[in-house]
Amino acid sequence: MSNSKSNQSTPMTPTAAARIQSSQAKANGGQVIKGSFAARAQSSAAKNSK
Repeated sequence: MSNSKSNQSTPMTPTAAARIQSSQAKANGGQVIKGSFAARAQSSAAKNSK
């Protein structure tokens, strides 16, 4: 059995997405790869903030 919360999700916030994107950019010489988790997180945060 896993420790994940089944049937519950936390929406991606702009702050969390920025933190993820910043971390990936630092690891990749300032680049965020198209289609990466960081890019998808940013997109999700934008949709959730509307």
